[in-house]
Order: sequence, then structure tokens, then C-alpha cells
Amino acid sequence: MTVLHKKRILYILIALSGVFLLLAIRLAYVQFTSNRDHWTAGGHSLNEMAVRQRERGIELDPGRGHFTDRKGHLLTGQVIWTPVLFPVGVKPDPKSLGKLAALLHTDPAVLTRKWANIKQPVPWKDSKSGEPLNLSAADLQTLSGLKIAGLEALPIVRRYKAGPSGRQWLGFVSEQPDTIKGLFSRNGMAHPLPLNLKVGGAGLEKTMDSFLRRAEATTAYVVVDGKKRPIEQIGSRITGPQSPYYPLQIRTTIDSDIQFMVEDLTERMGMKEGAVVILDVRNGDIVAMVSKPFYDPNRINLKGEQWGNRAVKAYTPGSIFKTVIAAAALESQSASPDEKFVCKGDYGKYHLSCWKEGGHGEISFEKGYANSCNTVFAALGERLTASQIEAAALSLGIGRRVGWQEKMFLGADDLRPLDQEEAGAIFSGKRGIPDQGTRAQSAIGQRDVLVTPLQAANLVVTLLHDGTVLAPRLVSEIRYADGSMLAELPPHRSPATAGTISPRTARTLLQWMREVVTEGTGRSTLDARWELAGKSGTAQVLRGGKELNDQWFIGYGPVKSPKYAAAVLVQSKNPGARHEATQMFRELMQMLAKKLA
Repeated sequence: MTVLHKKRILYILIALSGVFLLLAIRLAYVQFTSNRDHWTAGGHSLNEMAVRQRERGIELDPGRGHFTDRKGHLLTGQVIWTPVLFPVGVKPDPKSLGKLAALLHTDPAVLTRKWANIKQPVPWKDSKSGEPLNLSAADLQTLSGLKIAGLEALPIVRRYKAGPSGRQWLGFVSEQPDTIKGLFSRNGMAHPLPLNLKVGGAGLEKTMDSFLRRAEATTAYVVVDGKKRPIEQIGSRITGPQSPYYPLQIRTTIDSDIQFMVEDLTERMGMKEGAVVILDVRNGDIVAMVSKPFYDPNRINLKGEQWGNRAVKAYTPGSIFKTVIAAAALESQSASPDEKFVCKGDYGKYHLSCWKEGGHGEISFEKGYANSCNTVFAALGERLTASQIEAAALSLGIGRRVGWQEKMFLGADDLRPLDQEEAGAIFSGKRGIPDQGTRAQSAIGQRDVLVTPLQAANLVVTLLHDGTVLAPRLVSEIRYADGSMLAELPPHRSPATAGTISPRTARTLLQWMREVVTEGTGRSTLDARWELAGKSGTAQVLRGGKELNDQWFIGYGPVKSPKYAAAVLVQSKNPGARHEATQMFRELMQMLAKKLA
């Protein structure tokens, strides 16, 4: 063997020795830190994870934070007591088994067969719904009296109540592996979350997701041996989060009693498509927000439209947009309230006509608003400039997103709780400078004008605040699990670069809204318990190749001491149909008056 060969062997031995030394150092480090350092996003050590590999269990609570209404009542996180079968290998006596089978609505033989084949704790599911069986108080007492080994009634957190609702603003959760991977790469997370973790897919679940996915799951489990057989001597155990601060609770501005009443009203009145928004006039907070058709957060079909929130989607507003035109005309002094117009029914150009056959005859600007005369407002649209119309709209919170938002919330990302909110539009940027025909058609709320029900309700609040636009809140505060405050989301204004309308104009329009009820198109609300004020609207739309009408009503009550502002949108009605939006607004205010009586 040459000297060169000996040197090569020496170098190889030195390299191998170095590798083994590095491995020994690494193993020593792992051994030293295995019970001290956190190796997962849930804060578990390596030793704990090694033990958990020998556990088989079910999740009782995923550890996700919850939402409450403005009074602290839970909107998510309903606790149900469910019978859970454990694989302990103990057979109950035939009498007890028969009673248990009757309680579970099954056959003793079926129950015995399923129980014998389980390898981990299994909640018993209702045969009809497929959801964990919800035991009544009487059922719990019966189950406890059976005293069957391997059977326990455990509290399982069901995030949403069963069945559809109009709370699309709440959203839903779903498994989104790509979203989880994106969180790792964007935030540089050292300990990735499980890819099957459910995260927010829409609504508040999505916009507030970073505050909700922080706690550890609560799990009922059994320990298994090397062959994955349950170790019966150890029995069943429950483990959960140790932190007193998580999961967080997020308080919304929603009044769940009013929300339920509105949902029920839309069902009773047969609304198929549309939305209802109710705002607290003191600060613009969203008290109730309903979208039809309803959605079921437990069974989401992403290809359907049910999960979309129509309350923040923009639609053709029809005559409620005349409020903006009236503001523009008063602010620019393009018309005085008592200026006279002549309505003959047919406007004579731009394919426009008034809704009243034969017209209103000679009618003032003020009365034209109360009676929703298209001739008056088409003429004003021709008279006003596009910039004057746009300035008035933006000043009133139309044509832009108005929902509450804050830059770098808590020093992190921008926060905008309202998901899916659209800005709407006044004129289409694709058509060039709006000509007289465009302005005339836009002035009666047609053409390219788009408004959301939220903007429409907030327009009323703006007038009640002398022209100051408030930013409607859906979330008011975030609290730790122990009730202490993490962050408040204080009320905000939503100013426009175009400025504000004058208090005088705002008060004039409020007076005109009252005249709509006393002598105009809203007279059917005159006999309500509260004195009401508002503005009706009917928009001509083409939907599915069919000419239909979208009905609107915006308003507030009571007039002398305003408490609530509302916007009602009833969609896809046949031309000539009864104006259901006006009737629904009346019924809403009747319910609110009764609630506050």
C-alpha cells in the first residue's frame, strides 16, 4: 500500500469521525431540549409529541376562537352532549345494552357490531342528519344511570347551529391546505400548522382568522400499544389548552334577537332574493344583516351563490338614488325646493318615462322627491355635471366602501372585518365622459349606478348626522379567554376627499323623507307604530335574460327620536308586482318598536 493510499484512508476516517461527532452532538441536543423546548405551533415538546403518537382520540373542541353578539351571547360554539364509545373491550349486559340501543335509536346487534370494531373513541351520530347525536337533559340522566364501561357523554363543540340562516357576514370555515402553506411562506413560521386545520373561508371567519386560530384542541383519547391496541388499564383521558388567554372571543355589533326576527320576517313574507340591513343611528353599528337566499355554514357549496353576502354587494338602486341627486342639486344650488317642473309621463328622450301613467303634471322639486317623479330627476341629471353628481355621491358614502377599517391594526396587517364588500359605482369608466343622456338615466338610479344595501342604510345614518359619514362596524372588541381586553375597535368616520354635504341639505332631505311617508310613495307605512321616514325605489334589471324589478326602501324611525336606520332590497320581482320592500320596512319598524316598548 502506497503512502498516497494511506493518506486517503486517513482522510476518510477523519471525515467519518467528524460526521459521527456531529450526529452525537445533535442527538445530545435533542435529548437535552426534548422536554424543554417547544417543537410545534401548539407549544409541545418532543417528548410530548412522542407520547401523542401513541394516542387515538376524537376532537371535542378544535380550539378556534368564537364570536358573540353585542350582549355577549355566543354566535358560534354551541355545546352539545354526545354519547362517545371507547374501545375498552367490556361488554354490557343485555338489559343495559337494550336500553342504550333504544336511547341511541338503533338496534342492539348493530350497536354491538359497531362497538366491537372501533379502534379509537367514536361519537355516536344521528342516523338522519349524520351529525353527533345531541342528548337532551333527560337522555343524559338516563345514560348516566346505565353506568356502562366504555361509554361516556362528552361535550362536543358544534361551531354553527344546524340549518340555514341569513348570517353570511359570519362566513364559514373549511380545510384549505394552500392557505396554510401560504401562511408558512409569508410569515416564516418555524412550526407549521397541520394542513387539515380548518381556517376561515368567508365572512368574519376569514377576515378575523388570524385572531381565531391560536389555541390547542380539546381531545378525548385512549393510549395504544405498539400494535395500536387500546391499553385498557390506562382508560380514557381528556386533554386541552393550558393557556388562560386563548382561544379569543370576538364581540360583534349584532343584536342576535333582532337578527333572528329579521330572518324570520323574510321567511314569513316570502322573500326569495335580497337583503336587509339595520344600523344603530347613534354610531352606524350593524345591528342586523340578512341575505337571501339563506346559506348553511355546515354544508357549503362553493359553486352556489347562497354563501355570498348580498347586503354588501352592489345592485342597481332605482329611485333611492334620487336622494343623491337631490343633495347634488341643493348643494350646487342648481335647483330650489319649490322650483316647478312639468311631468307629462313621457320624458320625450333617452327612452325615459315617469312611472305614473299620464305624469304628475306641474310638480315642485320637493314634491317630485316625495312622489319619486322621474321627469323631475331626469331633468336635474341633465342640469348637473358628472363631477357634481359624483361629489355628492362620495360625500354620502356612495360609490366607495364604507365599512370599518384600520391600517396596521395592532401593528400588523390592515384590518377590514366586512368581507366581500363592494364599492359600487356612479358612472362607468369605460364609457368616457357622461353625456346628458347618461346623466339623466343615472339620476333616476339606472344605467351604471350600483349601490349596496349597506351603503343605502348608511346613507340614512349620514343624513341623521348632518352629513358626516360613519363607518359601519361589525366587530367592536376582541377579548382573551379570561375576559380581559385585547383590543377595542372604536367607531370610525369614513370621510370622502370630496368633503361633506351641509347640515342644512341633510336636514332638508330628512324632511323630504318624512313627506314620502305622509304624502308620497311610502304612504302605506303611515299607520305604523312609530312615525317613519324613508324613500322607495324600483330598479329595472335584466336577470337571466328576463326583465325584472328590484325593489328598495330606505328609511329610519322613529322620526322625533331616531334609533334605527334600515335598507330593504327585494330582488327579482315581476314588473307591476306589489312593492314588498316598503311593506317589509314597515314590518321591521313595527317589530323594533314593539321590542323597545
